[in-house]
Amino acid sequence: MRMKTRLLVPGPTPTPPEVKLAAMQELIDERTSEFGVIYSRVVSNLKKLMCTDNDIFMFASSITGASESIIQNLFSPGDKILVASNGFFGERWIKLCQAFGLDVIELDFKWGNKIDNEMVKSSISNDPDIKAAICVHCETSTSMVNDVKGFCEAANGVLKIVDGASSLGVCKLKTDEWGIDVLVSGGQKAMMCPPGLSFISVSNRAWKYHLDSRMSRFYFDWSLAKENIDSSPSPWTPAISLIMQLDTAILRMLEEGLDNILQRHIVLGRMVRSGVQAIGLTLFASDSDVNSAVTAVILPDFIPADSFLKSLNLKYGIQVAPGVGELKNRIIRIGHCGYFDVFDILNVLSAIELLLYQYGYHHQFGSAVVAAQKVLVEEEGAIVSDLLLS
Repeated sequence: MRMKTRLLVPGPTPTPPEVKLAAMQELIDERTSEFGVIYSRVVSNLKKLMCTDNDIFMFASSITGASESIIQNLFSPGDKILVASNGFFGERWIKLCQAFGLDVIELDFKWGNKIDNEMVKSSISNDPDIKAAICVHCETSTSMVNDVKGFCEAANGVLKIVDGASSLGVCKLKTDEWGIDVLVSGGQKAMMCPPGLSFISVSNRAWKYHLDSRMSRFYFDWSLAKENIDSSPSPWTPAISLIMQLDTAILRMLEEGLDNILQRHIVLGRMVRSGVQAIGLTLFASDSDVNSAVTAVILPDFIPADSFLKSLNLKYGIQVAPGVGELKNRIIRIGHCGYFDVFDILNVLSAIELLLYQYGYHHQFGSAVVAAQKVLVEEEGAIVSDLLLS
């Protein structure tokens, strides 16, 4: 009999017990000073995690809603925008821009490869009409993490928009230092909250673009949000319970420390990649520490991914994500961003080993788990050495 469900997808991710409990607090009026203190603390702490002094706005929406607000608030129909895409979510940005009548320059790269920032630089240099450049930091459809610092350098001279949905709290991300004008993310990834809350940082340069924008908007109007920023957290009813949960989650993250969080994700990623390769499976993207949010794995040709994932859930209570777009039924995606520790990784690797054998893929039992444990031993050995030297 299955006793537990274990969620290992790149979003939504598991929520810690204290974050669950935060949702059970009594609701309070968003116009009270009590809620104002909570909201202000969340904004202040988000700035720490996003490494920015820019304005922060939160929306009661999915990350896609906040992404749509970026297009509505910065551009006018016919504006020329470059979108560098190497996966499903990069393609979504192309569709989003086109839906609002923007002239989109598509820089398409093979799924599983990094964005070529030299091509970004060349495209912008050769077309002075390009107003902005957009890229996804962590392309969870393939597990590839793009070089956003290099992207911002390549896009120097135009507005730089970065989708940090799955990278914030997982990957190194220096908003102000790298010159990111708008960063968008949300609560249901590494921030360890339920879906429904998104947020953006907006630079002074982006505000100048906003003043010239002629795109229709209402709910997502940044001007309305900014007018109310000192007296109220939102011109509309905010997601009060979700903001309380985010407050609790961020306090937990700050207690752990951002550098420690990033290193934990690096180790978890190494464990997964080492484990699946130890039993002969192939990674879809490169075996690199930067790919620390999710691992995309190619199954043997004779094992259909959809059937495998269904069995993994029904037999062992483990939910792993399928491939999307052109990778549908070709790969599985093991999420490890947010509220995960080493034993979550050992559990999923053990279950995958068992199920592969039942599907007729024979391998040395325990190889994946042992390989992951070796990564952990090496990491803990390094920590012990550091402690002895300190």
